[in-house]
Amino acid sequence: MTATKRIPVSEPVWTSLSDMKKPGQTYDGLLSEIIEHEKERRFLAEMATIEAEGDFVEFAP
Repeated sequence: MTATKRIPVSEPVWTSLSDMKKPGQTYDGLLSEIIEHEKERRFLAEMATIEAEGDFVEFAP
């Protein structure tokens, strides 16, 4: 099911989004891509934090 929602953005944000959009790409596609990149960035940052601060116990395989 597709729902159409309106998200108010400032003119500079709209321009930046337009500049990022590939030819033929929808804003829905662009925002989905941005969301996936952000999820990956957050995951990798969390893993780096765990690696840097974690207390690990060595075990034999």
